[in-house]
Amino acid sequence: MTWNSGAAVRHGGAGPARAAGRFMFPQRIPATVRVPVGGSGEPALGVTMRTPSRVDVSKLLAGDLAAFGGPQADEDAAGAIRAEQVALVLRHAPGIMLANAGNALVLVLALWTTPLRWPAALWSSAVIGTVLLTLLKGRGSWRITKPTSVSRRTIHRLVRNAFILGCVWALLPLYFFAGAGQGGQLVITCLCAGMLAGGALAFATIPVAAVGFIGPIFLGAVVSLGRIGDFISLLMVALILLYVGVLLRGVFAYAFEFSASLVRQIETAKAVRQDPLTRLPNRFAFNERLDACLARLLPGGAEFAILLLDLDRFKQINDQYGHPVGDGFLVEVAARLRRCTGEGDFAARIGGDEFALIATGLTKPEDALAIAERIVAAFADPFRIDEREIAGATSIGIVLAPRDGTTANDLFKHVDMALYRAKRAGSGTIEFFAPGDDIAARERRALVRDLEQAVARGELALVYQPFLDLRTGRIAGVEALARWHHPVRGLVSPAEFIPIAEETGLIHGIGDWVIREACTTLARWPQDIRVAVNVSAVQLQNTGILQTAVRALADAGVAPHRLEIEMTESMLLSKSGAAPSVLDALLALGVTLALDDFGTGFSSLTYLRKLPFSRIKIDQSFIRDMLTRPDCAAIVRSVIGLAQDLRIGVVAEGVETTPQLDALRDAGCDEVQGYLIGRPMPAAEVSALLTADRPKTGHAA
Repeated sequence: MTWNSGAAVRHGGAGPARAAGRFMFPQRIPATVRVPVGGSGEPALGVTMRTPSRVDVSKLLAGDLAAFGGPQADEDAAGAIRAEQVALVLRHAPGIMLANAGNALVLVLALWTTPLRWPAALWSSAVIGTVLLTLLKGRGSWRITKPTSVSRRTIHRLVRNAFILGCVWALLPLYFFAGAGQGGQLVITCLCAGMLAGGALAFATIPVAAVGFIGPIFLGAVVSLGRIGDFISLLMVALILLYVGVLLRGVFAYAFEFSASLVRQIETAKAVRQDPLTRLPNRFAFNERLDACLARLLPGGAEFAILLLDLDRFKQINDQYGHPVGDGFLVEVAARLRRCTGEGDFAARIGGDEFALIATGLTKPEDALAIAERIVAAFADPFRIDEREIAGATSIGIVLAPRDGTTANDLFKHVDMALYRAKRAGSGTIEFFAPGDDIAARERRALVRDLEQAVARGELALVYQPFLDLRTGRIAGVEALARWHHPVRGLVSPAEFIPIAEETGLIHGIGDWVIREACTTLARWPQDIRVAVNVSAVQLQNTGILQTAVRALADAGVAPHRLEIEMTESMLLSKSGAAPSVLDALLALGVTLALDDFGTGFSSLTYLRKLPFSRIKIDQSFIRDMLTRPDCAAIVRSVIGLAQDLRIGVVAEGVETTPQLDALRDAGCDEVQGYLIGRPMPAAEVSALLTADRPKTGHAA
């Protein structure tokens, strides 16, 4: 059995039972209830609501078991239960119809020798004709696929027909019993008893229909026996009363158990299809809806769109405020997503911070874009979680079906490519899938495969860019930089392969190799030379980097203070998980820390107090413009002064001209790095440079 699992989600404000998507068993409820809630579609604070004082006749005639004290359900789930009830009735319908025809024929044979034979024949002909007409009219319909939902009106018609059929059989004792002989009366009694039992069986899941069918037959039998009035007749009335009572009790007991079983099945099925945190449909339900949309897909035009959303900076929210706040943030995102979607849209949470939306009824791509723009705009206002205001943003990828694919696999693959491009373009970006995305994705996958083997094949190499100490005029250290010499592509830029390595987790293996190689090379240089190695936030999530550093330093016989770990400001913002303990352990080992790209982030001053940095590196964007822009010059001088006050070394990056070098020396900068000092070079060239720089200094390990 299936049903629209998103209905209860999209209209969660309709009431307690509907919002939870559950069935509620009736409890004692006071006639007057004060509802302390507010908001659109709900009673305002202090509004008085009264519970119904009378049974809803429409629900009663629709077989709603709540009218009889049974389980209560919202309308969507009740429709699914009614579908099961009708399916069982239809399953028994052919047999019941044939039984009616057979019973009518038996009556004619039993009364054929009496004056009632012609009325009996007329009555039986009407019954048999109705049965044949019904069977012919419903031919083939008994095996139709069970509907997912049935309306109340359908049950109303079924109850009406059951009552009419019961009235027809009530004529049997009322009209024929008194004039029949003893044998005919016995047959009529047996027929009435059989119809009572058959009706209870046929309508066992719908008590109101069972009552509608059994009631007229019972009254007809009681009235006909009461006319006779002798002791035996009164005994038969008592027996029929007991018999009907047992039947109805069994009907209600079975119907309640039947509904309770369906309740459990529906709740289980809904739990499988619902995200427990946001109450949105989950990936399983989303895939079901997508398959249904694809089954209805017509060629030509964008019949529907898929929007894939990824929350920007969600990991930072989790890291900074904790997972309970992160969960609350996801719940609020789901609420805003519901408000941005229309009646025909289907929103779901398909991953940790990924949401997806199927938008139907589109006439042009701009319709999908309008939905995406509404969603992006919904993130403009801060999210208030536990009295905190948290900024949120999302990037969105869009595909259109059938333009961008006619299978679930193709659509998901293409929308993921569109989302990837949107995220690379920046927070809050919306991107449609483009044919070029597929080519770029194939190239990227090939690059990932090649990168997996790059270390083993010896394709990676380190180059070193020197730091110049402005006080001594000598090389103080070098920064190790990874280079990839691809056998076919040639030199691959670090800006291209490092992000891929971070996303795929390959950065851990590459980073370990860089540390080991840098320490091995450092062992061949003077002891006052240090090597700086860049690490990413991804690497610091793995405690293995600590073990690698310890082993690399020990194997190379290098003092820990000669290894410097460079971190960016943006990395500090995403510091989480194992990162604090790893940093503390590295510092305890004696490794030094440097803050790279200083001035480009937002938390530098805070972290200068929290972490014992040995050096800060002024971003090259300030150095490049310091001679032409007074604001950049002021920033450089301020950073140098701040570093001196904090007794932290300061390095200026991107020095390319002599005037820049002179200005930095005058400002009191400690070290400089850039093309003027030296471009990134192989280890052999660094060794030659150090030999020339330190002619009397040996290459002690």
